[in-house]
Amino acid sequence: MAAQIDRTPAARSHPVSKRNDQQGAGGPAGAQARGAPVTTPAAATPAHGEASPPPLHGVALAVVAVALSLGTFMQVLDGTIANVSLPTIVGNLGESTDKGTWVITAFAVANGVTVPLTGWLMRRFGIVTTFIGSVTLFTLASLLCGMAWNLTSLIVFRLLQGAVSGPLIPGSQALLIAVYPPEKRAVALAIWSVTVLVGPVAGPLLGGYISDHFHWGWIFLINVPVGILTVLMLAPRMRPYNTPPVKLPIDMVGLVLLVVWVGALQLMLDLGKNADWFSSPMIIALAVVAAVACVAWVIWEVAEKVPMVDLSLLRRRNFAIATLVFCSGYALFFANTLLLPLWLQQEQGYTASWAGMVMAPAGLMAILMAPPLTHLASKIDVRWLASLAFAAFGSSFLLRAGFTTGVDFTHLILPMLVQGLGMAIFFTALTTISLDGIEPQRIPSATGLISFLRITAGGFAASITTTLWDRREAMHQSRLVEQTVAGNPAFVSATGRLGAQGLGLPGASSAILRQVVAEAYLLATTDLFWMSGWICLAMIGLIWLTRRPSVPKGPVAAD
Repeated sequence: MAAQIDRTPAARSHPVSKRNDQQGAGGPAGAQARGAPVTTPAAATPAHGEASPPPLHGVALAVVAVALSLGTFMQVLDGTIANVSLPTIVGNLGESTDKGTWVITAFAVANGVTVPLTGWLMRRFGIVTTFIGSVTLFTLASLLCGMAWNLTSLIVFRLLQGAVSGPLIPGSQALLIAVYPPEKRAVALAIWSVTVLVGPVAGPLLGGYISDHFHWGWIFLINVPVGILTVLMLAPRMRPYNTPPVKLPIDMVGLVLLVVWVGALQLMLDLGKNADWFSSPMIIALAVVAAVACVAWVIWEVAEKVPMVDLSLLRRRNFAIATLVFCSGYALFFANTLLLPLWLQQEQGYTASWAGMVMAPAGLMAILMAPPLTHLASKIDVRWLASLAFAAFGSSFLLRAGFTTGVDFTHLILPMLVQGLGMAIFFTALTTISLDGIEPQRIPSATGLISFLRITAGGFAASITTTLWDRREAMHQSRLVEQTVAGNPAFVSATGRLGAQGLGLPGASSAILRQVVAEAYLLATTDLFWMSGWICLAMIGLIWLTRRPSVPKGPVAAD
């Protein structure tokens, strides 16, 4: 995802006054309002007021690049690794699948809430200190997830894991740019991009293989040696690249209100279907709390001089429309990435490994197509590439809407290849449009807001999708069961044939009921694929309501 980073000498060495540090609490938006220049973490002044350290070369550069990529890889991996493992996890812990989705949504929502704090943390403690601290805490949280003794403890540890992972992606990307020579920064960003794309491939494959051959806890425990290795590789080499810690106050009221409304809304979505939604006083209370806290948060952030989240960015046409499209597309992508392996394992008899193999081609296609499509972004109107991404997503979902209970592996993979084409350009194109025309000093606030809304939308989409899936299944099952009556000739004929095979009437009725349930889940699944496909295609129209973005100049950074 493209975000320009100011790498001029003035940006690297501009001093931040003590007065601005005391009043300039909270980040780029507030400083910009006072007229003070603000740089991204990657471009900030080195520790102790020293000149910028020289780029690394040779073995040292290779070691640091690998370590930073591993930090990114862990975070991206854990966003997808639990998807195919979810049936195994809940089965082992004796819980239902609908409760098990909290394992996924807890990580996504916690990560989304803490992303806006990343810029503040990097200024407060230094970029290197923040990144290494995040890796350390993420490793510890992964250890706790692997040792979880029940679903409740696993959800709590996943919340912790998501909360401490906020700085991993922006920190690794900023530090890669800092340590690479200027003429090789395109290589640094290519390494970073490939790492991000490999995660969705490796996640389902690793998750499936581990779930089928080892205890499910190892899908989290594999992070422990990776995290330790990352810290050991970075700690002795990255100290010169740390930025000076600055004492900054934080928008605590905004943070508390954000946690309250996001948490209450997520709880309402996760608990609603089991509590019969608004017939439950608890669900009504959660809805009221979420609505009131959200309104209060918006009012506070708009009025606050130095807000944690700069909502004034939404006044910009390109930013507002592109962010809406970005978050909607990501929500649909995330929801369907969760739905397909659930259906394959729960209703089609796939193992976690085979479900992972079905998902993997999308990531492989994205890796292959990302370089040529990204190269096109500097030559044509990027809105065409954004439209291509949504057309690919929509076509992929509509192809899945034609699945039957007897669908084979080949027909499962074809839509994933089409989806991979969309993944290759989706993030870069939408971020380029949304950040068009935004001042460099406001880009950290803009990317933080996009990340928060995108990740939160993904968490909400997971809960909404599983609710709709169960509701549509119940509706289809009730309609199909209406046909399994003694007066229905087809039902009488089917039970007669099964009875002739030695099942008897009770056995024949039971076999037909199992087929009814399988068909109901298939219809519910294809309903969601169909809706997702047409929503994606409709989003193409919104893309063209934005202005044509200018061609990015200089290094770009992924969000």
